[in-house]
Amino acid sequence: MMRTQMSIGLPIFSLLMSAPPNWSEQVAPPLAMVIPFVVMLLAVAVMPFVNAHWWEKYLPHVSLALGAVSVAYYGLVRHDWSRIAHVGLEYMSFIALIGSLFVVAGGILIRVKGESTPAINCAYLAIGAILANLIGTTGASMLLIRPWIRSNKYRITGFHIVFFIFVVSNVAGSLTPIGDPPLFLGYLNKVPFFWTLEHLWKPWLLTTGLLIGVFYVIDSFNFRRAPKEVRAKETAQEEWELSGMRNLIFLAVILGAIFLATPVREILMVGAAAASYFWTPKRAHEANRFTFAPIREVGWLFLGIFATMIPALHILAIHAKSLGIDTPMEFYWITGTLSGVLDNAPTYLTFLTTSISLHLDPVDAHRLVLGNAADVAAYIGSFPLELMAISLGAVFFGACTYIGNGPNFMVKSIADHEKIRTPDFFAYIWKYSLPILIPIFALVGWIFLRQ
Repeated sequence: MMRTQMSIGLPIFSLLMSAPPNWSEQVAPPLAMVIPFVVMLLAVAVMPFVNAHWWEKYLPHVSLALGAVSVAYYGLVRHDWSRIAHVGLEYMSFIALIGSLFVVAGGILIRVKGESTPAINCAYLAIGAILANLIGTTGASMLLIRPWIRSNKYRITGFHIVFFIFVVSNVAGSLTPIGDPPLFLGYLNKVPFFWTLEHLWKPWLLTTGLLIGVFYVIDSFNFRRAPKEVRAKETAQEEWELSGMRNLIFLAVILGAIFLATPVREILMVGAAAASYFWTPKRAHEANRFTFAPIREVGWLFLGIFATMIPALHILAIHAKSLGIDTPMEFYWITGTLSGVLDNAPTYLTFLTTSISLHLDPVDAHRLVLGNAADVAAYIGSFPLELMAISLGAVFFGACTYIGNGPNFMVKSIADHEKIRTPDFFAYIWKYSLPILIPIFALVGWIFLRQ
Protein backbone atom coordinates (compact mmCIF):
# COMPACT_ATOMS: atom_id res chain seq x y z
CA MET A 1 0.00 0.00 0.00
CA MET A 2 2.83 2.39 0.81
CA ARG A 3 4.53 1.61 -2.52
CA THR A 4 1.31 2.31 -4.40
CA GLN A 5 0.88 5.64 -2.64
CA MET A 6 4.45 6.62 -3.45
CA SER A 7 4.18 5.58 -7.11
CA ILE A 8 1.11 7.80 -7.47
CA GLY A 9 2.33 10.67 -5.33
CA LEU A 10 5.78 11.25 -6.83
CA PRO A 11 4.74 11.91 -10.45
CA ILE A 12 2.04 14.32 -9.31
CA PHE A 13 4.52 15.98 -6.96
CA SER A 14 6.97 16.37 -9.87
CA LEU A 15 4.25 17.84 -12.08
CA LEU A 16 3.35 20.35 -9.40
CA MET A 17 6.94 21.51 -9.24
CA SER A 18 7.01 22.29 -12.96
CA ALA A 19 5.61 25.45 -14.56
CA PRO A 20 2.01 25.05 -15.77
CA PRO A 21 1.88 24.98 -19.57
CA ASN A 22 -1.16 27.25 -19.91
CA TRP A 23 -2.38 28.58 -16.60
CA SER A 24 -4.69 31.31 -18.03
CA GLU A 25 -5.56 32.31 -14.49
CA GLN A 26 -7.55 35.40 -15.47
CA VAL A 27 -9.70 33.64 -18.10
CA ALA A 28 -12.67 32.13 -16.32
CA PRO A 29 -14.25 28.92 -17.60
CA PRO A 30 -17.76 29.23 -19.06
CA LEU A 31 -20.52 29.24 -16.50
CA ALA A 32 -21.90 26.03 -18.02
CA MET A 33 -18.89 24.18 -16.59
CA VAL A 34 -20.50 24.51 -13.16
CA ILE A 35 -23.38 22.26 -14.29
CA PRO A 36 -21.59 18.96 -13.39
CA PHE A 37 -21.01 20.29 -9.88
CA VAL A 38 -24.68 21.24 -9.52
CA VAL A 39 -25.73 17.84 -10.85
CA MET A 40 -23.37 16.16 -8.38
CA LEU A 41 -24.91 18.08 -5.48
CA LEU A 42 -28.43 17.27 -6.64
CA ALA A 43 -27.53 13.60 -7.00
CA VAL A 44 -26.16 13.53 -3.45
CA ALA A 45 -29.32 15.22 -2.21
CA VAL A 46 -31.95 13.32 -4.17
CA MET A 47 -30.76 9.88 -5.26
CA PRO A 48 -30.36 8.25 -1.80
CA PHE A 49 -33.98 9.21 -1.18
CA VAL A 50 -35.34 8.27 -4.63
CA ASN A 51 -33.48 4.99 -5.10
CA ALA A 52 -30.92 4.21 -2.40
CA HIS A 53 -29.96 0.83 -3.88
CA TRP A 54 -29.29 2.32 -7.33
CA TRP A 55 -27.26 5.16 -5.80
CA GLU A 56 -25.16 2.82 -3.70
CA LYS A 57 -24.41 0.66 -6.75
CA TYR A 58 -23.76 3.41 -9.31
CA LEU A 59 -22.21 6.16 -7.15
CA PRO A 60 -18.70 5.42 -8.53
CA HIS A 61 -20.00 5.65 -12.12
CA VAL A 62 -21.81 8.94 -11.51
CA SER A 63 -18.81 10.42 -9.71
CA LEU A 64 -16.36 9.42 -12.45
CA ALA A 65 -18.63 10.54 -15.28
CA LEU A 66 -19.31 14.00 -13.86
CA GLY A 67 -15.71 14.48 -12.73
CA ALA A 68 -14.46 13.49 -16.19
CA VAL A 69 -16.25 16.51 -17.71
CA SER A 70 -14.14 18.94 -15.64
CA VAL A 71 -10.94 16.97 -16.14
CA ALA A 72 -11.49 16.81 -19.91
CA TYR A 73 -12.16 20.55 -20.09
CA TYR A 74 -9.04 21.56 -18.17
CA GLY A 75 -6.83 18.90 -19.70
CA LEU A 76 -7.94 18.81 -23.34
CA VAL A 77 -9.36 22.30 -23.87
CA ARG A 78 -7.23 24.51 -21.63
CA HIS A 79 -4.19 22.20 -21.45
CA ASP A 80 -4.09 23.11 -17.77
CA TRP A 81 -2.74 19.84 -16.38
CA SER A 82 -1.13 21.61 -13.44
CA ARG A 83 -4.51 22.65 -12.05
CA ILE A 84 -5.77 19.06 -12.37
CA ALA A 85 -2.63 17.82 -10.64
CA HIS A 86 -3.11 20.28 -7.77
CA VAL A 87 -6.69 19.19 -7.19
CA GLY A 88 -5.69 15.54 -7.54
CA LEU A 89 -3.04 16.02 -4.90
CA GLU A 90 -5.52 17.79 -2.62
CA TYR A 91 -7.89 14.84 -3.01
CA MET A 92 -5.12 12.36 -2.23
CA SER A 93 -4.19 14.31 0.89
CA PHE A 94 -7.85 14.54 1.92
CA ILE A 95 -8.59 10.84 1.49
CA ALA A 96 -5.27 9.84 3.09
CA LEU A 97 -6.11 11.89 6.18
CA ILE A 98 -9.76 10.98 6.57
CA GLY A 99 -9.17 7.34 5.57
CA SER A 100 -6.25 6.80 7.92
CA LEU A 101 -8.12 8.35 10.84
CA PHE A 102 -11.14 6.19 10.01
CA VAL A 103 -9.03 3.01 10.09
CA VAL A 104 -7.13 3.91 13.27
CA ALA A 105 -10.29 5.01 15.11
CA GLY A 106 -11.90 1.72 14.05
CA GLY A 107 -9.27 -0.12 16.09
CA ILE A 108 -9.98 1.85 19.28
CA LEU A 109 -12.83 0.18 21.14
CA ILE A 110 -14.80 2.24 23.62
CA ARG A 111 -17.41 0.01 25.25
CA VAL A 112 -20.41 1.64 26.85
CA LYS A 113 -22.92 -0.08 29.09
CA GLY A 114 -26.11 1.63 30.13
CA GLU A 115 -27.98 4.56 28.61
CA SER A 116 -26.78 8.14 28.57
CA THR A 117 -28.89 10.97 29.98
CA PRO A 118 -29.21 14.39 28.31
CA ALA A 119 -26.75 15.90 30.79
CA ILE A 120 -24.14 13.23 30.11
CA ASN A 121 -24.67 13.67 26.37
CA CYS A 122 -23.99 17.38 26.71
CA ALA A 123 -20.80 16.67 28.65
CA TYR A 124 -19.80 14.23 25.91
CA LEU A 125 -20.27 16.90 23.22
CA ALA A 126 -18.28 19.40 25.28
CA ILE A 127 -15.39 16.94 25.61
CA GLY A 128 -15.56 16.32 21.86
CA ALA A 129 -15.47 20.07 21.25
CA ILE A 130 -12.20 20.36 23.16
CA LEU A 131 -10.70 17.20 21.69
CA ALA A 132 -11.40 18.40 18.14
CA ASN A 133 -8.83 21.16 18.59
CA LEU A 134 -6.17 18.65 19.63
CA ILE A 135 -6.70 15.91 17.04
CA GLY A 136 -8.82 17.74 14.48
CA THR A 137 -12.53 17.57 13.74
CA THR A 138 -11.97 14.51 11.57
CA GLY A 139 -9.96 12.69 14.23
CA ALA A 140 -12.43 13.53 17.00
CA SER A 141 -15.40 12.55 14.82
CA MET A 142 -13.97 9.17 13.87
CA LEU A 143 -12.89 8.44 17.44
CA LEU A 144 -16.11 9.45 19.17
CA ILE A 145 -18.99 8.68 16.80
CA ARG A 146 -19.21 4.95 17.60
CA PRO A 147 -19.28 5.36 21.40
CA TRP A 148 -21.74 8.23 20.90
CA ILE A 149 -24.05 5.82 19.08
CA ARG A 150 -23.55 3.10 21.72
CA SER A 151 -24.24 5.39 24.66
CA ASN A 152 -27.60 6.35 23.13
CA LYS A 153 -28.36 2.99 21.56
CA TYR A 154 -31.87 2.57 23.03
CA ARG A 155 -33.21 5.92 21.85
CA ILE A 156 -30.87 7.32 19.22
CA THR A 157 -32.47 9.35 16.43
CA GLY A 158 -31.33 11.53 13.56
CA PHE A 159 -30.90 14.66 15.68
CA HIS A 160 -28.23 12.92 17.78
CA ILE A 161 -26.18 12.46 14.62
CA VAL A 162 -26.90 15.99 13.35
CA PHE A 163 -25.81 17.71 16.56
CA PHE A 164 -22.71 15.54 16.73
CA ILE A 165 -21.86 16.86 13.24
CA PHE A 166 -22.69 20.42 14.26
CA VAL A 167 -20.44 20.44 17.32
CA VAL A 168 -17.69 17.83 17.04
CA SER A 169 -17.28 17.70 13.26
CA ASN A 170 -17.35 21.46 12.62
CA VAL A 171 -17.80 24.29 15.12
CA ALA A 172 -15.49 22.69 17.67
CA GLY A 173 -12.39 22.91 15.49
CA SER A 174 -12.06 26.69 15.37
CA LEU A 175 -9.45 27.21 18.10
CA THR A 176 -6.26 25.76 16.59
CA PRO A 177 -4.83 25.18 13.09
CA ILE A 178 -5.02 21.45 13.84
CA GLY A 179 -8.77 21.75 14.37
CA ASP A 180 -9.85 22.33 10.77
CA PRO A 181 -8.05 22.43 7.39
CA PRO A 182 -8.84 26.11 6.59
CA LEU A 183 -7.10 27.27 9.75
CA PHE A 184 -4.13 25.08 8.97
CA LEU A 185 -3.86 26.81 5.58
CA GLY A 186 -3.84 30.11 7.45
CA TYR A 187 -1.03 28.88 9.66
CA LEU A 188 0.98 27.81 6.59
CA ASN A 189 0.47 31.32 5.21
CA LYS A 190 1.99 32.97 8.30
CA VAL A 191 -1.03 33.40 10.57
CA PRO A 192 0.44 32.74 14.05
CA PHE A 193 -0.40 29.32 15.47
CA PHE A 194 -2.15 30.62 18.60
CA TRP A 195 -3.93 33.55 16.91
CA THR A 196 -7.15 31.55 16.53
CA LEU A 197 -7.16 30.50 20.18
CA GLU A 198 -6.57 34.06 21.31
CA HIS A 199 -9.19 35.70 19.09
CA LEU A 200 -11.84 33.05 18.42
CA TRP A 201 -12.40 31.49 21.84
CA LYS A 202 -15.32 33.77 22.70
CA PRO A 203 -17.37 33.06 19.54
CA TRP A 204 -16.33 29.39 19.85
CA LEU A 205 -17.58 29.25 23.44
CA LEU A 206 -20.85 31.05 22.67
CA THR A 207 -21.64 28.99 19.57
CA THR A 208 -20.71 25.67 21.16
CA GLY A 209 -22.63 26.55 24.31
CA LEU A 210 -25.77 27.55 22.40
CA LEU A 211 -25.70 24.41 20.25
CA ILE A 212 -25.26 22.17 23.28
CA GLY A 213 -28.03 24.08 25.06
CA VAL A 214 -30.45 23.56 22.17
CA PHE A 215 -29.43 19.91 22.04
CA TYR A 216 -30.15 19.52 25.77
CA VAL A 217 -33.71 20.78 25.32
CA ILE A 218 -34.42 18.44 22.38
CA ASP A 219 -32.68 15.47 24.00
CA SER A 220 -34.62 15.98 27.23
CA PHE A 221 -37.91 15.54 25.35
CA ASN A 222 -36.46 12.50 23.61
CA PHE A 223 -35.37 11.00 26.95
CA ARG A 224 -38.78 11.54 28.53
CA ARG A 225 -40.44 9.67 25.67
CA ALA A 226 -38.13 6.67 26.12
CA PRO A 227 -39.56 3.53 27.78
CA LYS A 228 -39.42 3.47 31.58
CA GLU A 229 -36.94 0.60 31.60
CA VAL A 230 -34.54 2.69 29.50
CA ARG A 231 -34.92 5.80 31.65
CA ALA A 232 -34.48 3.73 34.79
CA LYS A 233 -31.01 2.64 33.68
CA GLU A 234 -29.74 6.20 33.28
CA THR A 235 -26.04 6.58 33.99
CA ALA A 236 -25.91 4.88 37.37
CA GLN A 237 -25.22 1.71 35.44
CA GLU A 238 -23.31 3.35 32.59
CA GLU A 239 -19.80 1.92 32.35
CA TRP A 240 -17.00 2.84 29.97
CA GLU A 241 -14.17 0.59 28.89
CA LEU A 242 -11.31 1.61 26.57
CA SER A 243 -9.14 -0.84 24.63
CA GLY A 244 -6.89 -0.68 21.61
CA MET A 245 -4.62 1.92 23.19
CA ARG A 246 -1.75 1.04 20.85
CA ASN A 247 -3.70 2.79 18.13
CA LEU A 248 -3.13 6.09 19.91
CA ILE A 249 0.48 5.79 18.73
CA PHE A 250 -0.69 5.55 15.12
CA LEU A 251 -3.06 8.46 15.74
CA ALA A 252 -0.10 10.54 16.93
CA VAL A 253 1.86 9.59 13.79
CA ILE A 254 -0.99 10.76 11.56
CA LEU A 255 -1.35 14.06 13.41
CA GLY A 256 2.40 14.64 13.29
CA ALA A 257 2.45 13.89 9.56
CA ILE A 258 0.05 16.78 8.92
CA PHE A 259 2.97 19.18 9.31
CA LEU A 260 5.12 17.38 6.72
CA ALA A 261 5.23 17.85 2.96
CA THR A 262 3.72 15.74 0.21
CA PRO A 263 4.29 12.84 -0.50
CA VAL A 264 5.93 11.99 2.86
CA ARG A 265 2.77 13.10 4.69
CA GLU A 266 0.49 10.72 2.79
CA ILE A 267 2.96 7.82 2.97
CA LEU A 268 3.15 8.09 6.77
CA MET A 269 -0.61 8.35 7.10
CA VAL A 270 -1.31 5.32 4.92
CA GLY A 271 1.49 3.38 6.63
CA ALA A 272 0.09 4.17 10.08
CA ALA A 273 -3.38 3.10 8.96
CA ALA A 274 -2.06 -0.18 7.51
CA ALA A 275 -0.10 -0.96 10.67
CA SER A 276 -3.13 -0.17 12.82
CA TYR A 277 -5.42 -2.37 10.74
CA PHE A 278 -3.17 -5.44 10.79
CA TRP A 279 -2.16 -5.11 14.46
CA THR A 280 -5.68 -4.53 15.79
CA PRO A 281 -7.27 -7.73 17.12
CA LYS A 282 -10.13 -9.00 14.99
CA ARG A 283 -12.49 -8.94 17.96
CA ALA A 284 -12.01 -5.15 18.28
CA HIS A 285 -12.99 -4.61 14.64
CA GLU A 286 -15.95 -6.92 15.06
CA ALA A 287 -17.10 -5.14 18.22
CA ASN A 288 -16.86 -1.81 16.33
CA ARG A 289 -18.65 -3.37 13.34
CA PHE A 290 -15.76 -2.06 11.31
CA THR A 291 -15.97 -2.30 7.52
CA PHE A 292 -14.45 -0.26 4.72
CA ALA A 293 -17.88 0.52 3.24
CA PRO A 294 -18.16 4.06 4.73
CA ILE A 295 -14.72 5.16 3.54
CA ARG A 296 -15.35 3.69 0.08
CA GLU A 297 -18.59 5.64 -0.17
CA VAL A 298 -16.96 8.86 1.00
CA GLY A 299 -13.97 8.31 -1.29
CA TRP A 300 -16.11 7.95 -4.43
CA LEU A 301 -18.41 10.80 -3.45
CA PHE A 302 -15.65 13.32 -2.82
CA LEU A 303 -13.73 12.24 -5.91
CA GLY A 304 -16.64 13.60 -7.94
CA ILE A 305 -17.00 16.67 -5.75
CA PHE A 306 -13.30 17.58 -5.89
CA ALA A 307 -13.26 17.23 -9.68
CA THR A 308 -16.52 19.01 -10.47
CA MET A 309 -15.84 21.93 -8.14
CA ILE A 310 -12.68 22.95 -10.06
CA PRO A 311 -14.56 25.33 -12.40
CA ALA A 312 -16.67 26.73 -9.54
CA LEU A 313 -13.58 27.54 -7.48
CA HIS A 314 -11.80 28.91 -10.56
CA ILE A 315 -14.67 31.30 -11.32
CA LEU A 316 -14.81 32.30 -7.65
CA ALA A 317 -11.07 32.99 -7.51
CA ILE A 318 -11.21 35.27 -10.57
CA HIS A 319 -14.33 37.22 -9.60
CA ALA A 320 -13.91 37.37 -5.81
CA LYS A 321 -12.59 40.93 -5.83
CA SER A 322 -15.40 42.14 -8.08
CA LEU A 323 -18.06 40.99 -5.59
CA GLY A 324 -17.65 44.21 -3.63
CA ILE A 325 -17.03 42.49 -0.29
CA ASP A 326 -15.23 44.83 2.10
CA THR A 327 -16.70 44.45 5.61
CA PRO A 328 -16.19 41.68 8.19
CA MET A 329 -19.88 40.75 8.13
CA GLU A 330 -19.84 40.44 4.35
CA PHE A 331 -16.72 38.25 4.45
CA TYR A 332 -18.33 36.16 7.19
CA TRP A 333 -21.51 35.41 5.26
CA ILE A 334 -20.03 34.93 1.78
CA THR A 335 -17.19 32.72 3.07
CA GLY A 336 -19.66 30.78 5.19
CA THR A 337 -22.30 30.34 2.50
CA LEU A 338 -19.83 29.02 -0.04
CA SER A 339 -18.06 26.86 2.56
CA GLY A 340 -21.34 25.04 3.08
CA VAL A 341 -21.34 23.70 -0.48
CA LEU A 342 -17.69 23.97 -1.56
CA ASP A 343 -14.53 22.71 0.07
CA ASN A 344 -14.07 25.16 2.95
CA ALA A 345 -10.26 25.15 2.72
CA PRO A 346 -9.90 26.73 -0.77
CA THR A 347 -12.89 28.99 -0.03
CA TYR A 348 -11.09 30.26 3.07
CA LEU A 349 -7.88 30.78 1.10
CA THR A 350 -9.69 32.60 -1.73
CA PHE A 351 -11.36 35.15 0.52
CA LEU A 352 -8.38 35.56 2.81
CA THR A 353 -6.27 36.35 -0.26
CA THR A 354 -8.97 38.75 -1.45
CA SER A 355 -9.24 40.45 1.92
CA ILE A 356 -5.54 40.97 2.51
CA SER A 357 -4.92 42.22 -1.04
CA LEU A 358 -7.51 44.97 -0.57
CA HIS A 359 -5.32 46.72 1.99
CA LEU A 360 -2.12 48.75 1.85
CA ASP A 361 0.89 48.54 4.15
CA PRO A 362 0.74 51.58 6.47
CA VAL A 363 4.48 52.24 6.05
CA ASP A 364 5.24 52.08 2.31
CA ALA A 365 1.71 51.70 0.90
CA HIS A 366 2.39 48.47 -1.04
CA ARG A 367 -0.39 45.92 -1.41
CA LEU A 368 -0.31 43.33 1.36
CA VAL A 369 0.49 39.78 0.24
CA LEU A 370 -0.69 36.57 1.89
CA GLY A 371 2.25 34.37 2.89
CA ASN A 372 4.57 37.28 3.63
CA ALA A 373 5.09 37.28 7.40
CA ALA A 374 5.43 41.06 7.68
CA ASP A 375 2.38 41.70 5.50
CA VAL A 376 0.24 39.18 7.38
CA ALA A 377 1.30 40.71 10.69
CA ALA A 378 0.35 44.17 9.42
CA TYR A 379 -3.00 42.84 8.18
CA ILE A 380 -3.78 41.10 11.47
CA GLY A 381 -2.80 44.17 13.45
CA SER A 382 -5.03 46.51 11.44
CA PHE A 383 -7.91 44.29 10.29
CA PRO A 384 -8.35 41.46 12.82
CA LEU A 385 -12.13 41.38 12.37
CA GLU A 386 -11.79 40.42 8.72
CA LEU A 387 -9.57 37.46 9.55
CA MET A 388 -11.96 36.48 12.35
CA ALA A 389 -14.90 36.67 9.94
CA ILE A 390 -13.26 34.52 7.26
CA SER A 391 -12.02 31.97 9.81
CA LEU A 392 -15.37 31.64 11.56
CA GLY A 393 -17.30 31.53 8.29
CA ALA A 394 -15.13 28.76 6.86
CA VAL A 395 -15.22 26.57 9.99
CA PHE A 396 -18.72 27.18 11.31
CA PHE A 397 -20.73 27.05 8.10
CA GLY A 398 -19.21 23.73 7.08
CA ALA A 399 -21.87 22.30 9.39
CA CYS A 400 -24.72 23.53 7.16
CA THR A 401 -24.67 20.54 4.79
CA TYR A 402 -23.41 16.98 4.77
CA ILE A 403 -20.70 17.95 2.26
CA GLY A 404 -19.60 21.16 3.99
CA ASN A 405 -16.73 19.42 5.77
CA GLY A 406 -14.98 16.09 5.29
CA PRO A 407 -16.10 14.30 8.48
CA ASN A 408 -19.78 15.24 8.02
CA PHE A 409 -20.63 12.67 5.38
CA MET A 410 -18.34 10.13 7.04
CA VAL A 411 -20.33 10.41 10.28
CA LYS A 412 -23.59 10.07 8.34
CA SER A 413 -22.23 7.04 6.48
CA ILE A 414 -21.24 5.30 9.72
CA ALA A 415 -24.65 6.07 11.21
CA ASP A 416 -26.40 4.76 8.10
CA HIS A 417 -24.43 1.51 8.31
CA GLU A 418 -25.57 1.24 11.93
CA LYS A 419 -29.18 1.42 10.62
CA ILE A 420 -29.84 4.81 12.21
CA ARG A 421 -32.39 6.92 10.36
CA THR A 422 -30.52 10.11 9.53
CA PRO A 423 -32.19 13.05 7.76
CA ASP A 424 -31.67 13.25 4.01
CA PHE A 425 -29.73 16.09 2.41
CA PHE A 426 -32.66 18.52 2.22
CA ALA A 427 -34.16 17.56 5.58
CA TYR A 428 -30.79 18.20 7.20
CA ILE A 429 -30.84 21.75 5.84
CA TRP A 430 -34.53 22.58 6.32
CA LYS A 431 -35.06 20.92 9.71
CA TYR A 432 -31.73 21.69 11.37
CA SER A 433 -29.34 24.06 9.57
CA LEU A 434 -31.78 26.86 8.73
CA PRO A 435 -33.81 26.96 11.98
CA ILE A 436 -30.93 26.22 14.37
CA LEU A 437 -27.51 27.00 12.89
CA ILE A 438 -28.26 30.14 10.88
CA PRO A 439 -29.91 32.10 13.76
CA ILE A 440 -27.01 31.19 16.06
CA PHE A 441 -24.45 32.15 13.41
CA ALA A 442 -26.29 35.44 12.80
CA LEU A 443 -26.20 36.24 16.53
CA VAL A 444 -22.49 35.40 16.77
CA GLY A 445 -21.72 37.60 13.75
CA TRP A 446 -23.75 40.47 15.18
CA ILE A 447 -21.99 40.28 18.55
CA PHE A 448 -18.40 39.79 17.44
CA LEU A 449 -18.01 41.13 13.89
CA ARG A 450 -19.83 44.46 13.88
CA GLN A 451 -17.66 47.49 13.17
